[in-house]
Amino acid sequence: MIGSGPNGLAAAILLARSGWEITVLEAADTAGGGTRTLELTLPGFRHDLCSAVHPMAVSSPCFESFDLEACGLDWIHPPIPLAHPFDGGTAAVLPRSLSETALGLGDDGAAWGRLFGPIARRWEALRHDLLAPIARLPRHPVWMADFGRHAIRSVRSLVQSQFRSAPARALFAGIAAHSALPMEAPFSASFGLVLGGAAHAVGWPFPRGGAQSIASALRARLESHGGRVVTGTRVTDLPDAPAVLGDISPRQMLAIAENRFPPSYRESLQRYRYGPAAFKLDWALDAPIPWRAAECALAGTVHLGGTFDEIAQWERSHTGQPFVLLSQPSLFDPTRAPEGKHTAWAYCHVPNGSPADYTSTIEDQIERFAPGFRSRILARRVHGPQALEESNANLVGGDFSGGAVTPRQLFLRPTWRGYRTALRGLYICSASTPPGAGVHGMCGYHAAQAVLSDFA
Repeated sequence: MIGSGPNGLAAAILLARSGWEITVLEAADTAGGGTRTLELTLPGFRHDLCSAVHPMAVSSPCFESFDLEACGLDWIHPPIPLAHPFDGGTAAVLPRSLSETALGLGDDGAAWGRLFGPIARRWEALRHDLLAPIARLPRHPVWMADFGRHAIRSVRSLVQSQFRSAPARALFAGIAAHSALPMEAPFSASFGLVLGGAAHAVGWPFPRGGAQSIASALRARLESHGGRVVTGTRVTDLPDAPAVLGDISPRQMLAIAENRFPPSYRESLQRYRYGPAAFKLDWALDAPIPWRAAECALAGTVHLGGTFDEIAQWERSHTGQPFVLLSQPSLFDPTRAPEGKHTAWAYCHVPNGSPADYTSTIEDQIERFAPGFRSRILARRVHGPQALEESNANLVGGDFSGGAVTPRQLFLRPTWRGYRTALRGLYICSASTPPGAGVHGMCGYHAAQAVLSDFA
């Protein structure tokens, strides 16, 4: 296995559990890929390097089958998964309770319930289909068809048809904007439906101690089955093994095996497109963020985007005021910072590979909804697109999604071969394969099943 992200470790566990001898080779000094937690600012302040909030991890059939809680993984659920503040000190909130969310949305509450109620009630079953390869027939075709009639739409189309009020439209737009797609893009509504449904069904929790706790639990489970992880080992050529899996992007796969691929497959990987990047900031704070809307202090995640039109403008053109996604785990997890101190984590979407500095842009947007925020900063760490790629080569140009979510790459990811490459025994299992981005391990899980099938 090349790479020790959640997908790589998940595939390694499944193979080791099936009797394979497997070694995971990781270029970084710590395992985890996008699930690493480091002291990025000051001693004692622990920050998630990439992912921070994990609704898909607690929904993952793969992780569930590994019993990671027995390996020390402990989930923390903030009182409110999400808050979305507005000018003037008000906020829309997304409690896990569907009825409480609906109550807070007034006249749009019934519409919110009609949209998310079926997804939340069916989540235990739907998650298997939502995290499956697209080509696989769904277990629940009728329910997936009901989901799909809204999922194929753009965010703009859906909110205009479903919601009348500005708070409901903005709340849904912020959830869907995790996709980094324009609000006018086909299928963009699907991200809002999945993440919103997950919030009501299982919450938006984070692991005690940081995202590294997920990697540590996966590594412990792998080692319990006889697998091993070797860090500080960068792979530059294909290892000599009957099967090699890469928890890497198409660009890294080309760097390792390009000359061995037939021209047609090589050209397919070369055509693979990467999407918008993240510009990420981590802060060490001497006190909690002073939110004007009190509800924000109860939320693990806060979306700072104002109105639907503001969010739509930023996600379409990266102009205007940014849509900022912020997490404040130390409010609920005292292991993240020294006593009385706090951490915060935030990013906005920017053009792939952008060299621009968005630090002031992001902090101005936080100040808009939390006056006095800057006065509480003890230290900050900046990760622009280039720095993100340097920290993890899979984040090409700062793209944290493993590739652009275009209609073609939604169905052919990274090529029609899916997890298999043009070389027998060589597989790809990163977020550049179905079902795509997110900490769920299912890309690796499905890739490992392909290996077991091929070598049966």
